Amino acid sequence: MKISHIAIWTYNLEGMRNFYIHYFDASSGEAYYNHSRDFKSYFLTFGGDCSIELMQMPGIPKTKDSSRKQFTGLIHFAIEVGSKQKVDELTEKLRRDGFSVVGEPRTTGDGFYESTILDPEGNRVEIVA
Repeated sequence: MKISHIAIWTYNLEGMRNFYIHYFDASSGEAYYNHSRDFKSYFLTFGGDCSIELMQMPGIPKTKDSSRKQFTGLIHFAIEVGSKQKVDELTEKLRRDGFSVVGEPRTTGDGFYESTILDPEGNRVEIVA
């Protein structure tokens, strides 16, 4: 078994799509639109088997508070960039571009080299070597 995709509700579908394309070299599929539900989505791929589905639909409540360190539900997902140097470079680029770095680059107790940033809507993304 394997993870097929991770789904994220968003209030800014195009902005979130552009963020992952620009900073993480994601490839985007065609937009899907269900007129009866006013539901829109994109699938983004990263060169592997797992993808992110970005979804937007009126009436989805905002329930998480990104200022809290932990909350029930999806806490983060990780995108592997290939090296410690790339983790450092991308973390600094995101910081310069105004995104929050909530975990500085470091080697974790379980041996990963990573940093953690917040995407445009406060989702935690680990950048992993």
